[in-house]
Amino acid sequence: QVHVVESGGGLVQTGGSLRLSCVVSGGKFSNYVMGWFRQAPGKEREFVAAISWGGATTYYEDSVKGRFTISRDNAKNTVYLQMNTLKSEDTAVYYCAARNGLLIMDARRYDYWGQGTQVTVSS
Repeated sequence: QVHVVESGGGLVQTGGSLRLSCVVSGGKFSNYVMGWFRQAPGKEREFVAAISWGGATTYYEDSVKGRFTISRDNAKNTVYLQMNTLKSEDTAVYYCAARNGLLIMDARRYDYWGQGTQVTVSS
């Protein structure tokens, strides 16, 4: 059984920073592509960032490029999302997900999901 647990969300002012963490247990973490997604109230879940098994390749949604950084530490079974210069439109529940397979952005193709962590950016 694979478990995915996010942490690090909270309330931050516009322009501030947060770092989300996601720990995966019950599987071989280094075999998983990892992704971050988010869902704002009344909106569909959207892709934010993804990282390959070894961390050499990353993808970002256009609106977060240059502000967010995804990284992973395979020794700690953990993936991170460093979020800088936060905007009110970044407010959402952020989900971490893992998949066996190639690096992609389609949430429907991810196999394991966490419960999410709330990020609220106040202006």
